[in-house]
Amino acid sequence: MSPLTITSADRTAASGSAESAVSSADARRGWLAARSLCWREWTRFVRQRNRVFGAVGQPLIFWVLFGAGLGPSFRLPGAAEGLSYAEYFFPGTLVLILLFTAIFATISIIEDRREGFLQSVLVSPAPRWSMVLGKIVGGTLIALAAASIFLALGIAAGVRPSLLALLGAIGWMAVVGLALTAVGFSIAWRMESTQGFHAVMSVFLLPMWLLSGAFFPAGDNWIRWLVTLNPLTYGVAGLRRILYFQADAAVRAAALPDGLPAGWICGVVTLLFLAAALAVAWRVSATRIEGDLL
Repeated sequence: MSPLTITSADRTAASGSAESAVSSADARRGWLAARSLCWREWTRFVRQRNRVFGAVGQPLIFWVLFGAGLGPSFRLPGAAEGLSYAEYFFPGTLVLILLFTAIFATISIIEDRREGFLQSVLVSPAPRWSMVLGKIVGGTLIALAAASIFLALGIAAGVRPSLLALLGAIGWMAVVGLALTAVGFSIAWRMESTQGFHAVMSVFLLPMWLLSGAFFPAGDNWIRWLVTLNPLTYGVAGLRRILYFQADAAVRAAALPDGLPAGWICGVVTLLFLAAALAVAWRVSATRIEGDLL
């Protein structure tokens, strides 16, 4: 065979090598774009000190005021004595910080669209998943940092989880934060104004937190059904179990109310919630609104 003869097998191998090189380049470009967007979100948050203060300050005020105001009348059915309302409300406050910080972080989507930055990202060679991943991971890191600060304040105020429970709580909050940030991304993507985003947050996301067992335990009335169907319920319950899983038996009996979902159920539902939220965020990012054409 002549040295210049090119067989079909050679052409197939060359084509496969070219496609592999293109796929590898696309992957590197995608991860670089995701990392850059994530770092941009973090840098904007750190430079805006009012956001840092608000992310921790507002839930801290809630925790102190509600703990002092509702503490004298708080009685947890079926639990041992000795649990204050501030201790019961502490895991719920952590999730509230994750919710508020993650949701407010995704407001940057609306701001980026208004300033034209988002349109530049959409027409860039970076794959769509990199934009979704960068925005969601960036918002999650912000939420996790704010929640970790409050967790340290809670330890100073008397909440004493073990070191293993502390590390487990941080990991669990990362999962819940990813899911909540993905939900915020999906909502913010369809919004053209921050006013509309705040309205949706008030009528959808805040009741979602209130009906998660964070603020009050589920009773025996119709509210229990809403609490059971709420995916955030299992995020709060899982965090509550992690914080007290190495505590004394008496403390665990007081901190874990009757009817709290089992740990494995919390894990399964929370992971399914995360997968569904990420899938919806990726699917929504493929749509266009009028603001993208301006």
